[in-house]
Amino acid sequence: MKIVKIMFVCAIMFFGSVGLVGCGAQSDNVQVSGAQGESNKIYRWKLITTWPKNLPGLGTAPEKLARKLRIMSKGRLDIKVYGAGELVGAFEVFDAVSQGTAEMGHGAAYYWRGKIPIAAMFATVPFGMNAQEMNGWLHYGGGLELWRELYEPFNLVPFAAGNSGVQMAGWFNQEINSVEDLRGLKMRIPGLGGEVLKRAGGVPVALPGGEVFTALQTGVIDATEWVGPYNDLSLSLHSVAKYYYYPGWHEPGPTLEAIVNKEAWNSLPEDLQVMIEMSVRAINDDMLSEFTARNNAALRVLIDEHGVELRALPDDVIAVLRDAASDVVAEAAQDNELSQRIYDSYMGFFSEVRAYHAISEQAYLNAR
Repeated sequence: MKIVKIMFVCAIMFFGSVGLVGCGAQSDNVQVSGAQGESNKIYRWKLITTWPKNLPGLGTAPEKLARKLRIMSKGRLDIKVYGAGELVGAFEVFDAVSQGTAEMGHGAAYYWRGKIPIAAMFATVPFGMNAQEMNGWLHYGGGLELWRELYEPFNLVPFAAGNSGVQMAGWFNQEINSVEDLRGLKMRIPGLGGEVLKRAGGVPVALPGGEVFTALQTGVIDATEWVGPYNDLSLSLHSVAKYYYYPGWHEPGPTLEAIVNKEAWNSLPEDLQVMIEMSVRAINDDMLSEFTARNNAALRVLIDEHGVELRALPDDVIAVLRDAASDVVAEAAQDNELSQRIYDSYMGFFSEVRAYHAISEQAYLNAR
């Protein structure tokens, strides 16, 4: 009996020590030995964003993504989120993830237009597709495959990861009554919309979100677009500009992106890759739902409590911007063969979905 007890105690000590080793494997990408080692590997990633930390909607989406993935993976995928400027600057996200400084990023493709002109089409196109249509093109119209082909040379795997829906035209310190009022107007506006404004006589300025308030307050810019009432209220833009214009001609369906370093992506087992794919799709839908639910209440606060003057852009201004947009978008496709294929795919899908929506979504909105 003594021999049996001793063997039993030794067995408990042995297996107990193995369990402690497994539970204590918390260092970066540590693999536990044994047949189940791959399922116990812990991946500690950095996720950098172009947004101020925890900004409602845009900034909270990456936090939600990290939290969902941590829970779903039971801690195997542990992602720490950094706001703009905490690890790298807002406009350095693309390069940092490409080079492996961080494994993941969250931003918008039009911020990289200086590096890849056609990339802006995967964010938004002035007078182009709305959020519903963009999701259709990306996930069922070949858009996502083209996006990944475009980012392949940069060692990146992109995903659609959020959408605010149609945005506002922006905040202005002066009235816009005609096209002449755009002449010399310094406005924070990124992507293809910035080039369209330039063709109409304005001066587009590239600024990250964290710098918009101060730039407008100090007169560095005369106007700014940001997102819409829900986000704009959180940045207190109403306290530095009087006029709030619509519609958001420049960003009708602004898709945000999650980008993953390709080596980091390939290092993951299939189940974690699928978790990321599904979680990003959920975040993409969740953000649009959040903005849809929050925008009107925020707009009421801006108007009723802060005295914001809501204005519609004049028809002649819209007409000039629309004409310029068609040229700007077409020119973006002339960079190379891939750019032309992206343009053709986008415009082809847009033509078809617009025709159907004329007798479905648009017809219903007009009817109600």
